[in-house]
Amino acid sequence: MPELKRLHADHAPEVLAFELANRAYFAAAIPDRGDAFFDEYADRHDALLAEQEADVCAFYLLVADDDSVLGRFNLYDFENGTAQLGYRVAEKAAGRGVATAAVQELCRLAVARHGLRTLRAATTHDNAASRKVLAKAGFVAVGPADLDGKPGIWHERDLLPRP
Repeated sequence: MPELKRLHADHAPEVLAFELANRAYFAAAIPDRGDAFFDEYADRHDALLAEQEADVCAFYLLVADDDSVLGRFNLYDFENGTAQLGYRVAEKAAGRGVATAAVQELCRLAVARHGLRTLRAATTHDNAASRKVLAKAGFVAVGPADLDGKPGIWHERDLLPRP
């Protein structure tokens, strides 16, 4: 059973392998990270851990029973009880409901561990799978987004019941 685990220093090799193995798959739906991301990944990983330690972001991995990375689920830019959600799931795990389950679990963790009240996520117009995941996890479309020059949609979910 896949499990969400908080990002740690020793995850760097597995995360890089996940990103490299799925690079073309991701680039079909979202802007590519570029060669520098991969070439300088060790430094990037350290920077993510520093942000997490400063409690301005929280990074999670969806890990399979064999310890391979099936996905990345990130909460970033914490501000006034709101954060942005970003995620990506390996091609081999796509279409099996793991992204929806992980996003739902991350919504629970966002409140319980990080004190967040609202999450926002953006998807490109041509990423129907991601829009479907967000809808199943209770997000609603709230307006247009620009994702590195690609048109998209912002989605939002209130994590706490309204009074």
